[in-house]
Amino acid sequence: QVQLVESGGGSVQAGGSLTLSCVASGDIPTGRFMGWFRQPPGKKREGVATFLRSQTFYADSVKGRFTISRDNAKNVVSLQMSSLKPEDTAMYYCAADCFYALSSSRCDAWGQGTQVAVSS
Repeated sequence: QVQLVESGGGSVQAGGSLTLSCVASGDIPTGRFMGWFRQPPGKKREGVATFLRSQTFYADSVKGRFTISRDNAKNVVSLQMSSLKPEDTAMYYCAADCFYALSSSRCDAWGQGTQVAVSS
């Protein structure tokens, strides 16, 4: 069973930066996507950034501003977010065991989420 615990959310002004962390434990499938998704207020959950082995995938809306990385020794997946915009405001979730790169519909392990609020 996979357990995911996110941290690092908070409130920031537009243009600022935040780094989210996800500590993973359990039997994490290596042949499936893992990464970050978000759900803006009143909207559907969407993919932000994921990886599969050495490949990374980003939503167009965050390319060039967000960077996903992982520390295999510590089982931590991080999301560095810079040049934040008000439209980045959302609950951010770490997910694993995903069948597709940026689709939340087929992820079988989810964290509880961490809130990010960006003010203008």
